[in-house]
Amino acid sequence: MKKTVEDYKKKLNLLKKYDEFYYEFSKPKVSDADYDNLKKELLEFEKENKEFTFVSNKIGFAPSKKFSKVKHLEKMLSLDNAFAIEDVQNFLKKIKNYLNFDLNKKISLNAEPKIDGISASLTYKDSVLIRGLSRGDGEFGEDITENLLTIKNIPKKINQKNFPKDFEIRGEVYIAKKDFEKIKDNFANPRNAAGGSLRQKDSNNTAKIPLKFFAYSTIQGNQKNFKDQSEFLNFLKTCGFETSKLSKTLHSIEEVENYYHELEKIRSSLDYDIDGIVYKVNSFELQQRLGNLSNSPRWAIAHKFSAEKAFSTIKDIEIQVGRTGALTPVAKIEPVTVGGVVVSNATLHNEDEILRKDIRIGDVVSIQRAGDVIPQVVSVDKSKRSKTSKPYVFPKKCPCGNETVKEFNQITKKMDAIRRCPDIAYECPYMAREKLKHFVSKDALDIDGLGKKVVDHFWDLNFIKFPADIFKLDYKKIKELDGWGELSSANLEQAIEQSKNITLEKFIFSIGIRHIGQENAKIIASYFKSIINFQKLFDSSQLNKELQSIREIDGIGETQINALQSFFSNQKNAKVISSLAKELSIKDYEIITKGVFANKTLMFTGGFEKMSRSESKSLAESQGGKVLGSVSKKLNYLVVGNSKPTKNKVEKAKELKVEIISEDRWYQLLKR
Repeated sequence: MKKTVEDYKKKLNLLKKYDEFYYEFSKPKVSDADYDNLKKELLEFEKENKEFTFVSNKIGFAPSKKFSKVKHLEKMLSLDNAFAIEDVQNFLKKIKNYLNFDLNKKISLNAEPKIDGISASLTYKDSVLIRGLSRGDGEFGEDITENLLTIKNIPKKINQKNFPKDFEIRGEVYIAKKDFEKIKDNFANPRNAAGGSLRQKDSNNTAKIPLKFFAYSTIQGNQKNFKDQSEFLNFLKTCGFETSKLSKTLHSIEEVENYYHELEKIRSSLDYDIDGIVYKVNSFELQQRLGNLSNSPRWAIAHKFSAEKAFSTIKDIEIQVGRTGALTPVAKIEPVTVGGVVVSNATLHNEDEILRKDIRIGDVVSIQRAGDVIPQVVSVDKSKRSKTSKPYVFPKKCPCGNETVKEFNQITKKMDAIRRCPDIAYECPYMAREKLKHFVSKDALDIDGLGKKVVDHFWDLNFIKFPADIFKLDYKKIKELDGWGELSSANLEQAIEQSKNITLEKFIFSIGIRHIGQENAKIIASYFKSIINFQKLFDSSQLNKELQSIREIDGIGETQINALQSFFSNQKNAKVISSLAKELSIKDYEIITKGVFANKTLMFTGGFEKMSRSESKSLAESQGGKVLGSVSKKLNYLVVGNSKPTKNKVEKAKELKVEIISEDRWYQLLKR
């Protein structure tokens, strides 16, 4: 893992650097293909190593300091990706399960090309464009109204009698290929040109760039005016917006596959860049029922175009170590161009994958960029293998010297493929360094100017070893370092000071407990409500009692409980986190105080006729309720579905005098 986790960290830091130059300074450092390749490689690693979530949960970039920051009426989310038709089938299956539909039931999808541009939202009041925002970090965008007003095909006033009084249009800003040819000497590619132009402080400079706008969506608050996405797109056309002429409603997986191949064939002939297809559940009613995950909608997915391949030679295999101790092998290959991108590293995933494919140093291998981005070794050309070649022996020790372990997976009932360093505190320096990088990452404390390379540098200088050290930095020493100075040191100090104000759920996520991602952190935060209560886990005499209570929460399983047990039973961890908490101002968890089930606990059993248990849970939480995973005295309502409720749960609820709600009564309460 010495290289995989470490490589992941290096590349993540590189991604952040690219983001900063692209979004903050409007000076792209790499081509679009290079950026996408890097991002997909990181996503592939995160899929294999669930404890890493930075790129998976990343939405855009923090709004620029050049523009005022404005909160979106509804979050502008990223899309989950599909790389094969099987992924789209799985997407549909998940939707049907969530909606409690029969798997044979048809769900219509609206499909359109995924424009490779810059997302933006337009707000209209009384038919007049009053504000335009970039996506930003998804929650807050930059006010780029003046720059968007320079785009000729964006209607400034809507001459449509039935246009709603308050309306938001979302879409993509792009540059046509033929227009880009006139300005290509100044930009790396069309998307970078569009991004850089929108971030000009002077809108007169933006006006010189031939930007265009494709409209494709609105916020859920405006959807009540329309039946589905197809109807909405037709409405946009009547209002003067440009929409994709290739948009199409599909009714089967066969039609999806045919549409994908059709667009793949013509993509090069289009006058704008596309990198895939977006499928959206056509019905707005179903979209609203499906809702969103933490960073992506349940009702939409981006189907990326097929991977491109090339051949190269493996020069070496390096091991990277992640913050959770995972050892990941990375092939160092002779640089080769794959789909227009020069690739020198390729993931090998894990020890088992190396054995299965019999990958060796010196082998000629097929390299593939999955979804045009993630380099990976597909196969070995054994006919070109040297006779002196020897099988690769995966190291049994972490670079720190600890013997590695493979854990038994309780779900699969098999040994995990990944080897891990067994350190659970801050003894392994490779893990400790990575924990610091996670701590300052975007979804954690999000400290601007303290990226991976800076963390590495400060670590090597012994400036930081533990999270609390970040808030005790000696800025006099920092400003004397090469590449630093008065201004950059002051900016870092300010960014660190601002990061001290953090929500409880972000704090829990930031400390990097294995198996505790953003969703789990939110659930745990909703249980403890405050840092004072959360610190009960630091006390060994209270740990088991608190963990027993957490077990009752729906969404927290034995895997998470064991992870918390392992983490907080180590006194060094408890000491490190306790000292960190003293440096921060940690806000209490924000509780929904309004709704039918405000301050009430619920549990669901049995199958429901109109909705799945997942949808029921989401609706209960949106109405202020907390969903538990077991029947206890803390339970206010047991909601019993009409299909096969668990007899023991019903009997225990009766015994404890918990109020039992029928499925029909549940629907009635929701309609209040």
